[in-house]
Amino acid sequence: MMASLFARTNRSQLAQWWWTVDRGMLASLMALIAFGIALVITASPSVAIRIKLDPTHFMVRHIIVIIPTIMIMLAVSMLNHRNIRRLGTIICAIGIGLMMIIPFVGIDIKGAQRWIHVPGFSLQPSEFIKPAFAIVAAWLIAYQKRVTTFPGYILCAGLYVVVVGLLMIQPDFGMTMVVTCMFAAQIFMAGLPFRYLTILIALVAVGATGVYFTFDHVRSRFDRFLDPTSGDTFQIDKSLDAFANGGLFGTGPAQGTISHTIPDAHADFIFSVAGEELGLIFSLVIVGLYFFILMRGFNRLMESNDMFVVLAVGGILSMFGLQAFVHMGSSLHLLPTKGMTLPFISYGGSSTLSMGFAMGVVLGLTRRDVRTSIARGGLSLSSRRVTGTP
Repeated sequence: MMASLFARTNRSQLAQWWWTVDRGMLASLMALIAFGIALVITASPSVAIRIKLDPTHFMVRHIIVIIPTIMIMLAVSMLNHRNIRRLGTIICAIGIGLMMIIPFVGIDIKGAQRWIHVPGFSLQPSEFIKPAFAIVAAWLIAYQKRVTTFPGYILCAGLYVVVVGLLMIQPDFGMTMVVTCMFAAQIFMAGLPFRYLTILIALVAVGATGVYFTFDHVRSRFDRFLDPTSGDTFQIDKSLDAFANGGLFGTGPAQGTISHTIPDAHADFIFSVAGEELGLIFSLVIVGLYFFILMRGFNRLMESNDMFVVLAVGGILSMFGLQAFVHMGSSLHLLPTKGMTLPFISYGGSSTLSMGFAMGVVLGLTRRDVRTSIARGGLSLSSRRVTGTP
């Protein structure tokens, strides 16, 4: 039954999806999800007990979120380009609307208003803005490339200003930097005049300087990174000790002791838990999975002649890789500490769901085209993509 369902001669939507989707990338994403479930199960009980919750609180919530995440990723990967663009536009519009009302109804956590409470869940709209912005910006730039009278570049710049402005109100400087780097990557891949990228870099430099001198917690993190004696470095010290304790092969699942003393071990420092319990070997396996997904995605983009696909997928992959790099770099004290989740591995409802949508877009836009071969009487694959009407 299953063999006939996924046979090459089967022309159903599910069969065509199976033979056109990047199964290597899909398997790697599922492997990251599996690693995430295992690490949250081992890291979260100590965090839950510390804040007087049931030991299974975070692991149960994580598994509950993973189920719709996988469903969203698979469902979005089956859409054509037009429907992905429409869905991204709708999510972007809703996300901006929700971010506008956050200052009035948002939940304040650790001095930041980024969440809206819904029954049984705290939603962070800015997480969904990232992939949605990449899709809308890609379409605006690509459309002006085809229709030169369309003000796509101006609209794209205006959208960026709106999104960044709303993020700064929360404030969320990490998310602002991710969106900015993603937008810069899209400008570079679009081959736009270099002055646009120069202006963006200059604005980032001025903005970062202003943030450093305006917000004490940002200045404190940066200063502690350059000079550990200038403040409390408990979390990063414990993180480095955890990697040292893990050694080559790790202490074993749920056998870590040092990393479990980190307050955010299940989220912002989950890579430290991997370093201690799984050791260097499996930590490198996790790094390798991220590297494989990025290389696989960018390699497929080299075969595409669709500007929208190149910019949307390229932007999302840049976001995906940057988040992983910042999380790992912070855990190893290679970068200033920043509360950024490790995609598909860290605990975080909105982050996990939005990443499922984002990588569903990547899988959907990089699917191979399907042609019916009369000579063979079945399906064959070409190097073109499943595009749909622009």
